[in-house]
Amino acid sequence: LQKLEAQSLTPAPRTDKITLLRRATFDLTGLPPTPEEVNAFIGDRSPRAFEKVVDRLLASPHYGEKWARHWLDLARYAESDGFKADDTRPNIWRYRDYVIKAFNNDKPYDRFIKEQIAGDELWPDDPDALVATGFNRHYPDEYNARNLMQRRQEILNDITDTVGAVFLGTTYACARCHDHKFDPVLQKDYYRLQAFFAATRAKDDYVLASRAEQAEYARQRTVWEEKTKDIRAQLDKLEAPAKQALYDDSFEKYPAEIQTAITTTPEKRDTMQWLMYHKAQWQLHYGVDEDGNGVGNKLKGEQKKQWEALRKQLDAFDDIKPKPLPIGSGITDVGLQAPQHHLLKGGGYDNYGEEVQPGFLSVIDRKDAQIAPCDKVTSTGRRTALANWLTDANNPLVARVLVNRLWHYHFGRGIVGTPNDFGQMREVETHRELLDWLAATFVEQGWSIKKMHRLLMLSNAYQQATTFNEQVAQVDPDNKLLWHFRRQRLSGEEIRDAILTVSGQMNWQMGGPSVFPEIPKEMDVRGGWNRKESEAQRNRRSIYTFVRRNSRYPLFQAFDMPDTHESCARRSVTTTAPQALNLLNDKAILSAAQAFAGRVLQTAGADSNAQIATAYRLAFVRQPSAEELQQALSFLQQQAAVIQTRLDAKQAVALPANLPHSVEAARAAALIDFCHVLFNANEFVYVN
Repeated sequence: LQKLEAQSLTPAPRTDKITLLRRATFDLTGLPPTPEEVNAFIGDRSPRAFEKVVDRLLASPHYGEKWARHWLDLARYAESDGFKADDTRPNIWRYRDYVIKAFNNDKPYDRFIKEQIAGDELWPDDPDALVATGFNRHYPDEYNARNLMQRRQEILNDITDTVGAVFLGTTYACARCHDHKFDPVLQKDYYRLQAFFAATRAKDDYVLASRAEQAEYARQRTVWEEKTKDIRAQLDKLEAPAKQALYDDSFEKYPAEIQTAITTTPEKRDTMQWLMYHKAQWQLHYGVDEDGNGVGNKLKGEQKKQWEALRKQLDAFDDIKPKPLPIGSGITDVGLQAPQHHLLKGGGYDNYGEEVQPGFLSVIDRKDAQIAPCDKVTSTGRRTALANWLTDANNPLVARVLVNRLWHYHFGRGIVGTPNDFGQMREVETHRELLDWLAATFVEQGWSIKKMHRLLMLSNAYQQATTFNEQVAQVDPDNKLLWHFRRQRLSGEEIRDAILTVSGQMNWQMGGPSVFPEIPKEMDVRGGWNRKESEAQRNRRSIYTFVRRNSRYPLFQAFDMPDTHESCARRSVTTTAPQALNLLNDKAILSAAQAFAGRVLQTAGADSNAQIATAYRLAFVRQPSAEELQQALSFLQQQAAVIQTRLDAKQAVALPANLPHSVEAARAAALIDFCHVLFNANEFVYVN
């Protein structure tokens, strides 16, 4: 307000209650409000009416599903490796569930950071903390590349860039090859930050079970192994030549130094050799699990028959074989020591310069980090030191970066317009004092993200109308002073969720492995796409849709889902023909229009006026105007006549499910088209 008054500008008036409720509900849950919620809010005349709405939405489990999606953009979350093979990472979805749970529980942001940077070092007995380390496991990885030293360096670069951008709002990547050209970030700083991760390796077998559950599993496994040892011994003997051939073929493709790292005895391996050993294991055993599955396809003739017979005998003991314990993916350190870490001249992975120790931005702290050994696990403790520095209340960046992100997601533009870059080339902050105050308040309030939502949403700034004022726009055309609220388009995920909700098709099951909404059968997806799920399973919320790096779900891709190979702080908002074509022609959208029409008919019956009013209330959370009602009645009449001609010609016509006897088929089919029109309206895909 001070900034506006300094320019003699007047902010927009408070928006109407329906618009405010729809804005807040999409903002906090990614879903449209229900008619019942609209009625309750309109009927509440108390001064705290909107405050109660915000508290209700923050308490909803759907809040975590909405806000986890923002964090997953930052974490470059995906469930596949990327590159040519784009293989699936089968357990990485647990990280997505961890983030949803963390937001719903309002986990303090400082704890949230510590778990993701060093959860395995700080809380090794907490499954959530182990899964949280998946934040730094989301790097793209060409697993079948044989230059493991280069692969390791590319992964370290990705982790360094992501940590710098997400937590510090700093374009660290610019200092990979030379001192930053604009910001006080030295090339040495880049590799000092990277040194915190020098001992890090992927760990895709975290056991997420209590000690008691693991002990019981071991007991049952021992019983099964004892009863099947003869069968397994015969299988091992039969499989051994094929396994060895696969192993040898892979081993021979590695350069000499990697072969040496693999064959060196454990007690003689140095730290770098251990890192290379672990990195090679996936390829050495590719396609073969611990039970030998995957070898059978390599056997022929009589051997194949013997193998199949033995496998059948082994399967007979499945009733006493314990179910696998839940497994999570994350990172860990290779041991107590880290290999030497060097500044790389020109960024070349093997062009070593001076050795560096873990450290922070020199402009803030020139000293090397103080590393304390871990007392709970065999780990360097380096990541714990980094996590503690990031979450120190005196750190000048981390809290500011986070509250700016919250402002960006609520208002459509951050106080700093470049949320991942607070450097000299940033979009200059519009309200510096406000940003400072929000950051300080955030820390004082215990790093609570929900309290910050409440603070922002209960402000006059958030509750403004989107009213356009031409005179004010001449002074501040980009609305940087926030003289009105920015109209924002829904994301592709929110559009799909709104369609499923309004049509009554939404499956509200939370958590678990990802689902695979139907895609065009012509779409060739390297790595595979499960086309066998039931419709009910496919119709879960969009955050549970499988994320394959090289083949994004078409509707999401059309509506600017980011490239998951790197952190995304703000999504692009484009307007393209494929967006309209998806909403007009996608089979899932057409099916939803049928279901929407069926839902309308169940409520409104054969009365066209009631049908239109019901559809508007569900889709737009308001009543149609007199003009809109007349347009809709005219459309239904004309469309019904066209469809009746098709019916008379014995042509197939889509009809709503459970069509009431009182409704003519042509009128019901026309209602499907009307519902489809509402899905394609700007009012449906934008929030005022």
